[in-house]
Amino acid sequence: MENRIIINMPRRLFAEGVGTFSLLATVVGSGIMAENLSGGNVAIALLGNTIPTGAILVVLITVFGPISGAHFNPAVTLSFALRKNISVPESVLYVVAQISGGIVGVLAAHFMFDMEILETSTKLRTGAGQWMGEFVATFGLVGTIMACIKARPSAVPMVVGLYITAAYWFTSSTSFANPAVTIARSFSDSFAGIDPSNIAAFIVIQFLAAIMATYTFRWLLED
Repeated sequence: MENRIIINMPRRLFAEGVGTFSLLATVVGSGIMAENLSGGNVAIALLGNTIPTGAILVVLITVFGPISGAHFNPAVTLSFALRKNISVPESVLYVVAQISGGIVGVLAAHFMFDMEILETSTKLRTGAGQWMGEFVATFGLVGTIMACIKARPSAVPMVVGLYITAAYWFTSSTSFANPAVTIARSFSDSFAGIDPSNIAAFIVIQFLAAIMATYTFRWLLED
């Protein structure tokens, strides 16, 4: 068993890195495209950002789920670690792959749209309302994953994609719900960006929500 885990780890990390790369390329790329085409209508731009994000999550979780579990999110990895579905050393490697892949995905989006490759976001996302939005988004995401794994594992890709699509619109923060996404989006001064000074609060809230959701839904789903 141990040898199998060691052999498979490079594949799992590659899947996490490429998956998070693709997620961020989609989030930022669709945000840039939506902003360019919306004519200043923020609602249309958000819709143009939302639909591709939900869609790509369905694709990525379907493709990479059998390889790595398709976390693409340190908050999800933390939840799996708390439930002892993944070891602490494996979790650390997953998070490194997720953050690295996410940042490269943002840079790739900039390259595709002929923008400056490396930017720093100036888009402020702060305040109690936005923090509450991140808590609700992340708590709901982790709970959704846990409940769906127990009730209907094959539906996880579609359910997660639909949840994030909805959460883009019902949360004040537009549902980052992911520390790797939060970090990576600080490197884009576009519609999808977040000012680096706002990152720490978002990440603290996301991890706190993930921890609370893990224990809440573990209790809720007990046989």
